[in-house]
Amino acid sequence: MLSKKNIEKIRNEFPILKEKIYNKSLIYFDNAATTQKPKKVIESSKFFYSKINSNVHRSMHFLSRKSTLSIENVRKNIQKFICAKYDSEIIFTKGTTESINLVASSISNFINKGDEILISHIEHHSNIVPWQNICNIQKSILKIIPINKNGVIDLNKFESLISKKTKIVSICHISNVLGIINPIKYIIDKSHKFGAWVLIDGAQAVSHLCLNMQELDVDFYVFSGHKMYGPTGVGILYGKKDILKCINPYQFGGEMIKNVSLEKTTFSCVPFKFEAGTPNIEGIFVLGESINFIRKIGLKNIQNYEKKLVKYAINKLEKINDIYIYGKINKIDKKSSIISFNLNKLHCFDVGSILDRLGIAVRTGYLCAQPLMNFFKINGMIRISFSIYNTFEEIDYLFDSLIKAKKMLKRL
Repeated sequence: MLSKKNIEKIRNEFPILKEKIYNKSLIYFDNAATTQKPKKVIESSKFFYSKINSNVHRSMHFLSRKSTLSIENVRKNIQKFICAKYDSEIIFTKGTTESINLVASSISNFINKGDEILISHIEHHSNIVPWQNICNIQKSILKIIPINKNGVIDLNKFESLISKKTKIVSICHISNVLGIINPIKYIIDKSHKFGAWVLIDGAQAVSHLCLNMQELDVDFYVFSGHKMYGPTGVGILYGKKDILKCINPYQFGGEMIKNVSLEKTTFSCVPFKFEAGTPNIEGIFVLGESINFIRKIGLKNIQNYEKKLVKYAINKLEKINDIYIYGKINKIDKKSSIISFNLNKLHCFDVGSILDRLGIAVRTGYLCAQPLMNFFKINGMIRISFSIYNTFEEIDYLFDSLIKAKKMLKRL
């Protein structure tokens, strides 16, 4: 259980929270886009470049060996963090988007004309466009799992859509717009009965929920470092070892090869056959420190605290006249730290601009989910998303600021 004193201590680890925005104290409610970084994460970047900097897996000199050992230790750290069976199931990428594209490209030779791929109506663009592209190339069929009026996946429709023609089901663990936690274990088990692989986009889940790849029995799980207090430009693809062995590399060049002649090339073993070229070594090193930060607080503690923030915020926001909150569900356990809403007849950009001038950072617009906006027949939403350093007092200030924004915009 985290006390107010604990939260204040955690907040002190984030230098940016002391910044002033238009002479106002920063309130950062855009954590679903990217989280802020604690001092130890920031300092680890300087440490790497000052003490370790060298290329990996290439040279036998001291610094190269030290650099290689450092990122391979991070690979093991991530394996333990998500409870994967082998550290070789952890592939370093530049983010969730590249991880999904890697899988889509690498499994394309397993997808034939007339085969089917399933995604849902609530996906981020990065979990829509790669599959559209593969379907166009392979002449396969993209099928969409519908949602109900609150944005909840219709499991009955899912069951009617999946068949022996389904090759892969790709779905988000948590909606980046609605904050709804999807029943991924049910979807994984059902999909496997039809012989389909499953990819889970875990970008919004990795720093909010406890993950266990072996219990989930998922085939691919992807996430980004910058949404878990870590650096931008680094991400993770988890894949079952047996599947990774049989699918094609995504990129070609140095590091991912075993032998090269002018006539023929053989590829390295997993995970290295998917890690062509020099990786973001510093980013990987720093990601290890962000995982240590999460571990120190404890994911259960983070989850419980964020639930209280969400419940408090929804109760507070509902007191505002003419507010509409999207993705409302009865069980708080099925909701993550994301709330999206609109103030009736007020454009989300206008509200967001006023909040910005008051020192509050929120996300506005399509939220990289234009099909979902079309479903709700709107041109955008206002999204707030919480992290461990947010407070109830900040929510109170948001409430007062929204009232102020309403009054200002109604005068225009």
